[in-house]
Formats: sequence, C-alpha cells, structure tokens
Amino acid sequence: MIYFSGFCLRGEAELFADWLMESDYAVAGFSLGAIRALEFALQSESRIDRLLLFSPAFFQTLPDRFAVRQLRAWDRDPEAYRKQFFQNCAAPSDRDLSPYAAQGSRQELAFLLDYRWEEEKLRAIRKRGTVIEVFVGEEDRIIDAEGAMKFFAPEVDALYRFRHAGHILTK
Repeated sequence: MIYFSGFCLRGEAELFADWLMESDYAVAGFSLGAIRALEFALQSESRIDRLLLFSPAFFQTLPDRFAVRQLRAWDRDPEAYRKQFFQNCAAPSDRDLSPYAAQGSRQELAFLLDYRWEEEKLRAIRKRGTVIEVFVGEEDRIIDAEGAMKFFAPEVDALYRFRHAGHILTK
C-alpha cells in the first residue's frame, strides 16, 4: 500500500489501521495526503484497486477569507498555528498527536487551502475500476465535513460518516 501523510504529520497511518489494507494495489491518504493520493492515482499507470481518502482536505465551499485568515495566522506564528492545528485535528478527543508531528510549510498549507476537488477526476479513477472510499468525521474542526460529504457521496463507492468524531476519526 502507498500512504500519503497529512499536513504537518508523518507516520500517522497507524491512526487508520482499522481501515487500511495490506495490498500492493491500494493507495491511501489523510487530509492533505488524500489530495496527494488522489492525484497519484489519477497520474499512475499502475493498477490501483482501492483509493482510501481519510478526512480529505476539503475547503472549496468555504469563503475565500477563510484561507486568507489561515495563512495570516501561519505567518504570525507557525508554531502556535501548528499547536492549534493539532488540537483541532484531535478534537473532540484529547489524543496527543505530537508523536506524528512534522514541520509542514506555508506552501503546503496554501496548496491544500486552494485545492479544488473535481468530480471528473474521481470519475476518471473509478472508470479504471478503482474503488474509492471516503471517511469523514461529522465533528471535524479542520475541514468542511458536511460540504465534503455532499460533494463525495454521489462520486465515490463508499462514504463513511463517523458520528461524534473529528478529523482523525476519533471520538
């Protein structure tokens, strides 16, 4: 399996171990990593049976000022931004994400905030026979969870809603 990590994270795949599969033909990603996983699957000429998108970084339904505020907060104090980001990632749980902490960059943050998911990309991947599964926590404090679920539901093979769970799909 190929796995892509989320923004400011590394090695967090174990958080999703219950849903990951050991297969040479699976691609998975969390948050920013979900974007990377999708783009990898789209460009790959290799066989991919399953594409697993955990809490895909979905912001396109939010006002432009949201991204501007996020980038300004990063510019003021990247370390404070990361600290708040990890708290929001873990919420509503109080799980410590520091073992998975990575530096991250303003460039990555800007990329994920500006990324636009496209139905055509999902359809192209599914047309190749790849099963797409999306996992979203209903109480996600990072992404627009409701917007993501509405967007992905008609375009993927399975959409899993986690009640009372946040970005890392934990209660």
